[in-house]
Amino acid sequence: MLDERNALVAQIRHFNRFYTRTVGLLDETLTQSAFTLTEARVLFELGHHSRPASAEIAGERGFLAGAFRLENGPAASEIARQLRVDAAYLTRILRKFAGEVLTEARTDPADRRRRVLSLTPRGEAALARLQAAADRDTARLIESVPDDRLHELGSALRKAGELLGDPVGENGEVTLRPHRVGDVGWVVQRQAQLYADEYGWSIEFEAMLAEIGADFIRNFVPGRDFCWIAERGGEEPVGAVFLVHLDDEVAKLRMLHVEAAARGLGIGKRLVAECVSQARACGYKRLVLWTNDILVAARAIYERAGFRLISEEHHHSFGKELTGQTWELDL
Repeated sequence: MLDERNALVAQIRHFNRFYTRTVGLLDETLTQSAFTLTEARVLFELGHHSRPASAEIAGERGFLAGAFRLENGPAASEIARQLRVDAAYLTRILRKFAGEVLTEARTDPADRRRRVLSLTPRGEAALARLQAAADRDTARLIESVPDDRLHELGSALRKAGELLGDPVGENGEVTLRPHRVGDVGWVVQRQAQLYADEYGWSIEFEAMLAEIGADFIRNFVPGRDFCWIAERGGEEPVGAVFLVHLDDEVAKLRMLHVEAAARGLGIGKRLVAECVSQARACGYKRLVLWTNDILVAARAIYERAGFRLISEEHHHSFGKELTGQTWELDL
């Protein structure tokens, strides 16, 4: 095992040398901008501590000039620690940024002894230009990669980040998309496996999921039935939910699940919110669901979304003694 780790260290060092030469990070400035590499890193770090002022203006993430507001700005010491930059060197960089009106400092309202940093509108504009230049350079870097291997490269980069301690990743935004061919089978397989691992449910549960999935496909009515797949980084499925019509006025939320590695990111809440919003848009009067009381996290999401517990019943299913619950939401 030690030999394997030593070999991996050498492999990573080799890749780093190759990558550094390829993207030209040994140049005096980054992407032919006015910033050195370290200055650019500081600028990026400040930008990453901001978020869009509203989803309507800036989308979920992005560097759009003027669209950011400080959520929890960093102190200079935190930037130095995160980037492993000498404090004195960072002070000179921040002094330069302040002189060019790229950054501003203010007192943290939660701790008046602490000074937090943020980008000014001018700093945001500079960051947007730098981001655009970096994107162009990166696009040139992958020009030689065939279209049919782009997915392979993206998966490898994401997996490397995960293994090295970055579970979400730089481009790990979670998006929701409609289902495609093969998605329903994936949901059945993943949810059956998760519940077997976490709750010890038997293959009987997989049979029920397969029946629900088959009915959804067989009886699918466009504009009335929906399935959303949550994807991380534009390619990795990490959860799903179904909205199924029962009649013209009542729909049912079914088969909500979130992959264990993606929990804590609010994905379940987003899936349920999408389901509720679409049910309203379709004109349904009521949304119902059935679950079991041991699924505590899911029940908390339903309750926060406005669902009311209507009834409970004890049952022996999936190899366990369970308490089933019916929940409803008036739309």
